[in-house]
Amino acid sequence: MTTRTEAGPLTSKTARPESKLRSYARLGKLDVYDYYPSVAVALSAVLLPVSGLRPTTIVTLTLFLAGAVCVIVAMVALDDVTGYRDGSDAANYGPDDPLRNKLRKPLVAGTLTLREALGFGWATAAAGAALWAAAVATAPHRPTWTVALVVVLFVVSVQYSYGLKISYRGFQEIFLAGLGAALVMGAYGLAAGHFSGFVLVQGVLFGFGPLLFGVYSNTNDIPGDQAVGRRTVACLVSPKGNAVFIGSLSAAEFLTGAVASATGIAPWWFVFLMLPVTALRVRQFLTGFRHGDIMRARKLGFPAHRVGTVLLITANLIVGAGATG
Repeated sequence: MTTRTEAGPLTSKTARPESKLRSYARLGKLDVYDYYPSVAVALSAVLLPVSGLRPTTIVTLTLFLAGAVCVIVAMVALDDVTGYRDGSDAANYGPDDPLRNKLRKPLVAGTLTLREALGFGWATAAAGAALWAAAVATAPHRPTWTVALVVVLFVVSVQYSYGLKISYRGFQEIFLAGLGAALVMGAYGLAAGHFSGFVLVQGVLFGFGPLLFGVYSNTNDIPGDQAVGRRTVACLVSPKGNAVFIGSLSAAEFLTGAVASATGIAPWWFVFLMLPVTALRVRQFLTGFRHGDIMRARKLGFPAHRVGTVLLITANLIVGAGATG
């Protein structure tokens, strides 16, 4: 017996390989949580002294985090809708690529219909907008630049691969890094009420994390992305040019911390604290471009980002402890 949904024909054995709830979780990529600790980075920058932390700050940051989860879930769900419609996800997650689990794309796997995915995407987008509005309303501070940043962040995020299709028009790499930086700065602005150059540096470094597993994914996805006109750097340059680009990004991550320490924006020791991330980036790059294992290199990007996040929080706690000592 064969059944058919909006996602295409399925055999009776594959029509329901998992629950709807699991499929929605996959559609929202809830197992890839690497943007969400941005709020922890912002909180650590205002945490000490604890006696000065307002209860409203915790409420605001909790609402902001919940909103960030909903907005990012909406962003990736709508990205899957576009990828399904143009065929790029079917190409990138097809049977010729055994390293990619097709169930991670519920529309391609047929575990969700197009209507279900669209409904889920717009429902979570609406929830994200409401939660971020509540975060701004409850915030102890509402500087104009922060409120404007949160509004722009929402509008741009839902059009990552839908509407304006930012990721298709040559801005994907900038967006991946900018999203991380904006999440850190948005949460920090609502909690602290002022701008901080050191926190901006941390936001940029935080944004490098998702960027430096995204560009390895793009390297693997070149055939499918080229077929639908998705203009990533990997699609626009030669293989050597792409390797140079990714190597340059890895170097830029180190130099961001080094320049911040050298100019006094960050403490002098900050660049040394972040060296474990640099070591992991070297390993990641060699795995991808010397040993030719791009998908393993992508996977190495996750622990590199998570180590970096812990070190950013550590740096804020050291600075805060010094200020209260």
